Amino acid sequence: MEVLHREFVYLWYYFTLQLRQIFPYWVIGMLLGSAISVFAKGSIHALLGKLQAKKLGILGLIPASLLGIASPLCMYGTIPLAASFSRMGVKDDLLASFMMSSILLNPQLIIYSAALGTQALVIRIVSCILCGIAAGVLVHVFYKEKKFFNFSSFEDPQNRDTDPNLLLRFLKNLGRNIKATGLYFLIGLVLAALFQRYVPADVMTALFGGNEAFGVLMAATIGVPLYACGGGTIPLLQQWLWDGMRMGSAAAFMLTGPATKITNLSALKIVLGIRRFLLYLAFVMVFALSTGLLVNCIL
Repeated sequence: MEVLHREFVYLWYYFTLQLRQIFPYWVIGMLLGSAISVFAKGSIHALLGKLQAKKLGILGLIPASLLGIASPLCMYGTIPLAASFSRMGVKDDLLASFMMSSILLNPQLIIYSAALGTQALVIRIVSCILCGIAAGVLVHVFYKEKKFFNFSSFEDPQNRDTDPNLLLRFLKNLGRNIKATGLYFLIGLVLAALFQRYVPADVMTALFGGNEAFGVLMAATIGVPLYACGGGTIPLLQQWLWDGMRMGSAAAFMLTGPATKITNLSALKIVLGIRRFLLYLAFVMVFALSTGLLVNCIL
């Protein structure tokens, strides 16, 4: 019993240490995400619809990717929105950039990622923007004369933020966000405490530090099954970086994780079909590995 009590004390210490460091970012992320969803979501999405009319050509992929990151919607909310834009005549390359970056990052996750430090935050934002642009470029080049997406089974998105009282509307949205991410956030803290207590730092350095190519490949691969929620992986990433994970490996994990999250893949499979779905997976892995290796070369 004494041994169990001692181990519990150690784990509680590591858990509360992580909680004190990351909880403020989680709270701010929740508040910001709900505020954008309630008060700015319509304006953000309206800007995407206007991009087509401006006829910016391939340069329009840049603002499309930025708008994807600014959008607070999950993939099951983004796809019906993209379907409505497609029916309005917005081209698939713009939608690809918007959807790709929306999968990878949102305002809440930007705030969460600030807990990893400025360097990791900048790398995450820049790599997600570039990934969205790259996806749009590939669709623009190889699917210029044919459709990339099939939105036939999706209707216009339903707006859940309809309460006439703005404060209640915000609080209801905040409650949904907490319900959707709170459990994963706590699981991430528990896993980080377990890693800190029982996994030696030199093991993490061997996996993600010394051998650059192997470390990036391992991080990209682990990101596929391990990623469930952005907020839940921040404590793990923070611990891994402390234990010797190279920044390039972290960048690869931050790309493959959300891009291959099971709920995102389920939604994308519907609108892509098997062939384009496999192309999507190949693109994500190649981009993540290339980004990770490039980051390690630069830093």
